[in-house]
Amino acid sequence: MSSQPSAVGPPSPKAFASAQGSGEPAEAKSEGGSAGPAVASAVAGHRRDGVGVLALQGDYAEHQAMLARCGVASTQIRKASQLDGIRALILPGGESTTMLKFMQEEDLIEPLRAFYEAGGALYGTCAGAILLAEKVTKPAQDSLGFMDIDVERNAYGRQIDSHESFEPCPELGDQPLPMVFIRAPVISRSGAAVRTLARHRGQPVLVRQGRILVSTFHPELSTDTRVHRYFLEELSKKVDT
Repeated sequence: MSSQPSAVGPPSPKAFASAQGSGEPAEAKSEGGSAGPAVASAVAGHRRDGVGVLALQGDYAEHQAMLARCGVASTQIRKASQLDGIRALILPGGESTTMLKFMQEEDLIEPLRAFYEAGGALYGTCAGAILLAEKVTKPAQDSLGFMDIDVERNAYGRQIDSHESFEPCPELGDQPLPMVFIRAPVISRSGAAVRTLARHRGQPVLVRQGRILVSTFHPELSTDTRVHRYFLEELSKKVDT
């Protein structure tokens, strides 16, 4: 599927810096619309009804701002005890090696595994996608291995090669989906249980396996709320049922 030229221009330098871990809070704007009935119902009525964003490093503030645009409050997760009451967790973009180091230092690996095995939903963007993959190459590194995919790190090139594209994603509606790529990984292999929702340059860039959603791009750096809404709406069908 071919790329469509950006109608709004490339992301700003501030957006690029933010995605690499400035941690600067992003303002929650009203663009993208208010939360729909499906989102509201996804948040209400569960004992484990919280939504968390892993806040060890990376652009977690931008994910929180996007969740706020969807009408959903979120919690910054830095310790295992903070997973209590959380039913959905976002692993943000940033530096995957740094995140993994902090996760090991905070003894978060096994609690995250227990969270997922107990029915928690996960969404990883860029570095978060690397952490959730079964195998990581170029160079190799450890990962959580929750999703049956292999990824190649920084496959689109250096920071200077970062770019924005618009691609079809029928699952999320008729309008092309804006995709911001910053030193993005490529999904080089996906298992039979992994469903591809969108592609860029022929490669899967938005995939789902059960309660796990992964994107190699950064929807949180656009004003389009559809990916986050999809995560919120779909997780309610899998968690606490």
